[in-house]
Amino acid sequence: MSEVIIHDDENFERALKRFKKKCEKAGILSDLRKHRHYEKPSERRKRKLNAAIRKNRRTRSS
Repeated sequence: MSEVIIHDDENFERALKRFKKKCEKAGILSDLRKHRHYEKPSERRKRKLNAAIRKNRRTRSS
């Protein structure tokens, strides 16, 4: 649970920016996107396999 305490001399935009940064660090948005739709186990395996292949390609070419 991310929370931001707004100080007396702080404006709303700055507090919102701090909140967004905290959420990004905690991985809340990526987790939300990941769970937006149900993913079948076979699709999950295929996605992970493709990601591993892409990662291997990048490390070999460098």
